[in-house]
Amino acid sequence: MDLSRLRARLLVTTTAALAVGAAALVGTRATAAGLPRGHDVSSHQKNIDWAEAKAKGARFVYIKATESTDYRNPYFSRQYSGSREAGLIRGAYHFALPDESPGAAQAAYFVHHGGSWTADGWTLPPALDIEYDPYDNGHKCYGLSKARMVDWIQDFSDEMKRETGRRPVIYTTTHWWNDCTGRSRAFADHALWLARHSGDPGALPAGWSSWTFWQYDNSGSLPGDQNLFNGSPAGLKSFATDD
Repeated sequence: MDLSRLRARLLVTTTAALAVGAAALVGTRATAAGLPRGHDVSSHQKNIDWAEAKAKGARFVYIKATESTDYRNPYFSRQYSGSREAGLIRGAYHFALPDESPGAAQAAYFVHHGGSWTADGWTLPPALDIEYDPYDNGHKCYGLSKARMVDWIQDFSDEMKRETGRRPVIYTTTHWWNDCTGRSRAFADHALWLARHSGDPGALPAGWSSWTFWQYDNSGSLPGDQNLFNGSPAGLKSFATDD
């Protein structure tokens, strides 16, 4: 996901394909048929033609709302309302900087600036984007021990549950998760949003047996990063409705 600040971000540029309906399990190759397609965006995409995105196949979108406790996407409101008006199921995500403030503080900031949830069938549960430190290549785990990182994520999750009634979707990579949380299995009850820019999802982070969303490329026919939902259109609607 683009961090939408002036600071640089590492992006993976490997090619990807889309997953086929029933073959969208871990380890399969991808094709264009079957699963609901979506994307994720930030202020980098600015003003988006949502009707065009839907015409190209988008059924859902995650939109960056906040980062740490001091950044808000200036385009968030128009992106969030515009996607809904175009008929997309949409949700908000928060980019974590665990070295800057406690998990609960970042969760509260997120909720109060776009990260709320309503069981209306159009609002995806809020998502936590936690991955390599994009501002310091030598600081990939933000200076936290594995145990402290797990505690930070739990702190964030507990506050999200308290304020919204839902646990956050967790966006991460398998390598970062296993390295920086010590292969924690504590979050298996959270939906996984897997980032892997390759022809198949590959091995999942410790604790998960399946993915809910898969970000398979950072560019494509839809604005921003390209994603799939691991289920049917009805399943996507249900995921946006049920806690």
